[in-house]
Amino acid sequence: MSRPLFSSSVAGSLPKPDWLAETNKLWPKWQSEGEALAQRKADATLLWIKAQEDAGLDVIGDGEQSRQHFVHGFLEQVDGIDFDNKVRMGIRNNRYDAMVPQVVDAIRLRGRAHEAEARLLRAHTSRKTKFALPGPMTIVDTVADNYYGDRKKLAMAFAELLNQEALALEADGIDIIQFDEPAFNVYMADAADWGVAALERAAQGLTCTTAVHICYGYGIQANIDWKSTLGDEWRQYETVFPALARSSIDQVSLECVNSHVPAHLMGLLEGKDVMVGVIDVASETIESAEEVADTIGRALQHVPKERLLACTNCGMAPMQREVALKKVQALAEGVALARQRLA
Repeated sequence: MSRPLFSSSVAGSLPKPDWLAETNKLWPKWQSEGEALAQRKADATLLWIKAQEDAGLDVIGDGEQSRQHFVHGFLEQVDGIDFDNKVRMGIRNNRYDAMVPQVVDAIRLRGRAHEAEARLLRAHTSRKTKFALPGPMTIVDTVADNYYGDRKKLAMAFAELLNQEALALEADGIDIIQFDEPAFNVYMADAADWGVAALERAAQGLTCTTAVHICYGYGIQANIDWKSTLGDEWRQYETVFPALARSSIDQVSLECVNSHVPAHLMGLLEGKDVMVGVIDVASETIESAEEVADTIGRALQHVPKERLLACTNCGMAPMQREVALKKVQALAEGVALARQRLA
């Protein structure tokens, strides 16, 4: 079956209902525990699957409703990591001050990390599915290493574990496996040097579609403040895109609308599908269908139409639920309008 033009999806996370977790927070506390929490996670996932379908998205995700944080949700199933004795650490080059777990021993996956979420997603939609995992370089930047002593060595160790889970997710029926690598926009030289290699190790052996999401972060104040220091042109992608163009990864998800990323940098991804961020997650203003279609139109100057996919700039976990829902609807409506314009 051929893929629809400008196939639409959310980058990853969606807001959690207030009966599941604290709202408008990146690391929210759960509102229950044990079996009650597991049921609420499943219920919230089903609500967002239905909302994405009703809006008209082409690719459906779980909204990361079962994960407190996009990195820590995976790490909770990894042995060799101490969550009981978190330490305060600056991450993303000290942009965030966070309490992070420590790597204290050789790491290994404790069974499956996301089997329940993936199978729930696959069982409740007939559309294509996407599941997001943290990328190895971003995990390394979100833990305190007290064992490996080398960022590249630790990244490759995490890549092996991610690969185990990714292969299992593919067996669960997931169509697109996406690795989230915001660290690629912070440590650009390392990303090109060994980050992409670690990413490819995480995706090794997959026959489903593979993707990497590289953004400028959630719409929280720390990221808004950071962006204000980046000047009139954000050229971080320029370093890593050529390495990704040479890689085996199928799709690259990037920030576009309301950013200062020079649009022509998308041309560095020749041969790849490009997931263009057409929804701004750092603003509560709801895009119109015309604005979304216009953003797609501008991207078409640099990306062949059969290669262009429509997405959000980043996840929407800290956003108000009603705002996120309207933005999901705007995404689908804008894609429909862009298709009409090219019909």
